[in-house]
Amino acid sequence: MFWGLASGEVDPRQFEFEHVLRDIQTLNEWAIEGKLEVTAISLAAYPLVQERYVLLPHGASMGSGYGPIVVAREELSASDLRDVEIAVPGALTTAFLVLRLCIGDFDSRALPFDQILDEVSSGRADAGLLIHEGQLTYADAGLKKVIDLGEWWLLETGLPLPLGANVARRDVGAGTLFDLSDVLRDSIQAGLDNREEAMEYALQFGRGLDTQLADRFVGMYVNELTCDYGEEGRQAVRELLKRAEAIGTYEQPVKVEFVG
Repeated sequence: MFWGLASGEVDPRQFEFEHVLRDIQTLNEWAIEGKLEVTAISLAAYPLVQERYVLLPHGASMGSGYGPIVVAREELSASDLRDVEIAVPGALTTAFLVLRLCIGDFDSRALPFDQILDEVSSGRADAGLLIHEGQLTYADAGLKKVIDLGEWWLLETGLPLPLGANVARRDVGAGTLFDLSDVLRDSIQAGLDNREEAMEYALQFGRGLDTQLADRFVGMYVNELTCDYGEEGRQAVRELLKRAEAIGTYEQPVKVEFVG
């Protein structure tokens, strides 16, 4: 999504961009502090920052019929997960929220997302909630899938599962937000239109992924819904946050607001 700007393919107009790489839990925490003008966050964290940030209408990570998965060393049922400790990538992540919606309360321990596979395969955790490429590589570690939250969500709602979102800080200013949104959308479109070059750029940050696996993972979450949520994507956002609100996740009423 950033290749268009990094390569010069897209005109940044009056903006100067600095690419800041951090794991999603850190970005969620920084958003609560209002640290960055534009940031990716977990959709589950948006209601915590909704007074300071507004959703951009593009940049979503949204899976249709697939999503974060829970894995274990042995065969478990979804109900078994209530009785074991699950390593999770952070309590602010959408994956954590959706697992709560699916199975209710459970014991968890937060770890950086890229350490969870090893934590489960070594026996230090009973089960693990995987985001990112672990969804594709868990079997190589001898682990078994317990539940795919994207599958569960699709059966529950008939909707894609919105996981990550891009947001912009409101104090950038209303007029500037429209221009900023256009530039970032152009960069996403440029990446989709120049997939090979954009993939080569992205592999610098791919944690050792080979090209084939990285391309498969990107294909799962960077698609037409990334360029624009559309009505289905916006409905999915509203449904997820409405259900989260219903189980008492947030202290304040949720307000879903997009730029434009």
